[in-house]
Amino acid sequence: MTETTARLRGSMTALVTPFRDGAFDEQAFRKFVRWQIEQGSHGLVPTGTTGESPTLTHAEHDRVVEACIDEAGGRVPVVAGAGSNSTAEAVERAQHAERAGADAVLVVTPYYNKPTQGGLYAHFKAVNDAVGIPIIIYNIPPRSVVDMSVETMARLFELKNIVGVKDATAKIDRVSQQRLAMGESFVQLSGEDATAIGFNAQGGRGCISVVANVAPRLCADLQEASLAGDYAKALTIQDRLFPLQVGLFAEANPGPVKYALSRLGHMGEELRLPLVGISDETRRIVDGALRHAGLLEG
Repeated sequence: MTETTARLRGSMTALVTPFRDGAFDEQAFRKFVRWQIEQGSHGLVPTGTTGESPTLTHAEHDRVVEACIDEAGGRVPVVAGAGSNSTAEAVERAQHAERAGADAVLVVTPYYNKPTQGGLYAHFKAVNDAVGIPIIIYNIPPRSVVDMSVETMARLFELKNIVGVKDATAKIDRVSQQRLAMGESFVQLSGEDATAIGFNAQGGRGCISVVANVAPRLCADLQEASLAGDYAKALTIQDRLFPLQVGLFAEANPGPVKYALSRLGHMGEELRLPLVGISDETRRIVDGALRHAGLLEG
């Protein structure tokens, strides 16, 4: 395991992208990155789904990655989202991330196209062959409509740059299946906040977390406790976080997250169409979850 790969662990925040009057709010984003690091996040993941990457222009996507890397300054690893349902675009974004200084890239299984397992292999091999930094597979069947099999993942792990997976299947048994197929050196990161403790218990080593946008210190503490085997402490933190883990997904991500961050004073809640502002009921749910976690008074 390389030094870079060894750093891919713990609470890694799937960063939102703040907007102001329709444009990327770089000032708010840089301030947010600094706060995430100060609060103990172990890594940063810009330009993923939570970062509204489908609605970013290529120029905006690249600028968000550059700003994150610059602001992080090597203090924590930056795993740049570089996925697309076009293989050529995924290659371009991954190559840019490498040039910009990203520590690794996160590449989602191609959505909408519904490729076969052979197509998935060819897609990731093309990205692998185009860059020289670690690649994390992002397997999220609920959004991409395709599920990469353990067998395909094992084939990809034989390539030089494929190092792990962000698993958002919500199938905890996948951790053991993948551990047996690829071994302990395969980096398994949860993509589901609510099951992150169970994921780690079966061999995972962290979470690419949506909730960490809002509660970075608590998420980092939860990861540190569970990875140290202190599940009593981890469960105490989990009990504080669970309403957020549910409430922040009461509507399409990142709508509730941006609302929560606006309540905490970090940025506006502006989204890009086709996402729209969340309902009053969801606002009440999020407010209650923030209070339960001790992040909002009143």
